Amino acid sequence: MTVRDILIHPDPRLKKVCPPVAEFTPELRALADDMLQTMYEAPGIGLAAPQVGEMTRLLVMDCVKEENAAPRPMVLINPEVTWTSEEMNTYEEGCLSIPEQYAEVERPAEVSVAWLDIDGKPQEEQFDGLWATCVQHEIDHLNGKLFIDYLKPLKRQMITRKMVKLKRERARL
Repeated sequence: MTVRDILIHPDPRLKKVCPPVAEFTPELRALADDMLQTMYEAPGIGLAAPQVGEMTRLLVMDCVKEENAAPRPMVLINPEVTWTSEEMNTYEEGCLSIPEQYAEVERPAEVSVAWLDIDGKPQEEQFDGLWATCVQHEIDHLNGKLFIDYLKPLKRQMITRKMVKLKRERARL
């Protein structure tokens, strides 16, 4: 398993819609393993393939935060929201592609998601709380959307300017 570099906004790849996975290959399994390793190392609770420069509909997540609780790594391929609750929730979201920037985003409180697992078997689950926020955030990545796209233009521009500066600083290292 390899920890991969995470793209930092603004990067044009983060704004592209990813095509669906058509073939379940050993390379796809390796990508999923690398992404889980990268997410845990970051540390984060979710990571979408375009964040590591892979333009494919794959995301990983694990929202278990309790001390001593068993991790629950999930790999979702071609995920699709099939139902959303009318009730909304607001969470302070962050993103591994927008380090150290956080903002409140309102999303449906519960969602049902259908996807294929790493073996190509259909799965479906209803998520709530942090899991619901995370899965929606990661699916947004697969559709070329970032959490800052939900913010007012001025706040979004401020964050983007900070990321441009961060990228310049990192390039000098």
